[in-house]
Amino acid sequence: MASLIHPEIDSLLERTSRSFFITLRALPPKIRGQVGLLYLLARVADTIADSKQGETNLLLETLEQYNERAQGHSESLPDLDDLAEIQENSSEAELLRNVTSVVACLDNFSEVDRSRIRKCLDIIVSGQSLDIQRFGIANEGGLISPLEHEDELDDYAYRVAGSVGEFWTAMTLAHLFNANADKEAKLFAYGVRFGKALQLTNILRDIPEDLRLGRCYIPRESLAEIGLEPSDLLEAGNMDRFRPVYNRYIDLASAHMDAAVEYIGMLPYSQFRLRGACMLPVLIGQRTLTLLRNQNVLDVENRVKVLRPEIEWLVKKTKRSLLIPGSGQRFMKSNRNS
Repeated sequence: MASLIHPEIDSLLERTSRSFFITLRALPPKIRGQVGLLYLLARVADTIADSKQGETNLLLETLEQYNERAQGHSESLPDLDDLAEIQENSSEAELLRNVTSVVACLDNFSEVDRSRIRKCLDIIVSGQSLDIQRFGIANEGGLISPLEHEDELDDYAYRVAGSVGEFWTAMTLAHLFNANADKEAKLFAYGVRFGKALQLTNILRDIPEDLRLGRCYIPRESLAEIGLEPSDLLEAGNMDRFRPVYNRYIDLASAHMDAAVEYIGMLPYSQFRLRGACMLPVLIGQRTLTLLRNQNVLDVENRVKVLRPEIEWLVKKTKRSLLIPGSGQRFMKSNRNS
């Protein structure tokens, strides 16, 4: 495969993006580098925001300084060496140490593509800043702070993921194919829901981990409907009480995932790489939601995840389905309840 951005940055991208790198490799070369760079830029911001040491104001200031440099409004980056030292993930530590090189890769692209990348990054950072303001430092053993209302969850899902669906759609329409005004509007709407589907699935899967970092993305008003507090979700035995609300959010994520299937169905048949790159996260997401619906997500000893052999099977199945018109749509719809 040809270099996405720069050989050294590509290597860093592969180590930090895990399963997303499979999707990235499938993308058409015309947009692969831009999408990969946005991922790395957003991953830097996410690593800053999720740091477990420091003061809230200092993290917010560091995140703002980083974004100002990425947006081209400043010539200097914050010193991230201390944050790099406390990272448990060695790849994330290396990413922070190489932030200057990552930001410099923006110059590899046209002014209009840089603008698209920066616009999306700015929205993502706004969501991460809200996270810090709401929850504070991601320390274990502290108080658990929840979101208060349903609209806060939807807004967060848009900022950190729905906006990526917008960016993805803008890049494809700029570089890969044309669409009339009606189709374009539908693609953007479905693209936002595509991103929200993946983010909401991650939130529903990661409830125990987030709780132990003092964060509860299930709104307090939803928990109050069933007489629960955020701290009650620390007990695996409360799953039966939690399940009615939990299943409602799974239904919401599934509905967003159905919109993602519609999105893929609107892509030109000739765009094999693009359709394949979109299909895989949907298939993994659908399978994750099925597992979540049937297991106790509050049980920290049994983390719900799609295992590597099944992901490899889904990759192979995706490749085969791309050869037959309509096969991919049928496969995704059948996978929804499997």
